[in-house]
Amino acid sequence: MIDVNDLRKGVTFELDGNLYRVLDYHHHKPGRGKATIRIKARNLRTGAIVERTFPSGNQVQDVRLDHHNAQYLYTDGDYYYFMDTETYDQFAIPADVLGENAKFLKDNMEVKLTFYKGEPLDVELPITVDLEVVQAEVAVKGDTATGVTKKVVTETGLEVQVPAFINQGDVIRVDTRTGQYVTRVN
Repeated sequence: MIDVNDLRKGVTFELDGNLYRVLDYHHHKPGRGKATIRIKARNLRTGAIVERTFPSGNQVQDVRLDHHNAQYLYTDGDYYYFMDTETYDQFAIPADVLGENAKFLKDNMEVKLTFYKGEPLDVELPITVDLEVVQAEVAVKGDTATGVTKKVVTETGLEVQVPAFINQGDVIRVDTRTGQYVTRVN
């Protein structure tokens, strides 16, 4: 058991038979009375985001997670399939659980899979990923006095705001934590 005061961003815990990963954490201490801990957490099995408030001093069940290096193989629309790079075992993770992270996945990409009691729960992406631009708006000539940006669509369907000089066919580097443009690769 761990105290709710020890919950921080990224900590995984079990509550009411469900596994949660903390996305946001706030400690609130009113002038009088007991402190409260407010968290926003993602259910690792369903992908649902929940907000919970705990009185200070409560406890939740901590969990032990295993991590394995894996390679992204393909998707059938409902599930994303990964292969453990050491054992060559294949695992399927529902699209609901991956959420927006699915837009960063490219074929044969190396990722880390998170397991709980042999069940694959989550995918840890690399910090940046290189994606090819397949659709780009046309930049207006003379519209460069300020940092003008335009929206492009990458090979995975991800939409990214980029500088006006990025064209279709360019490869861009995108931060997987924020979904923002980092640099042009070629």
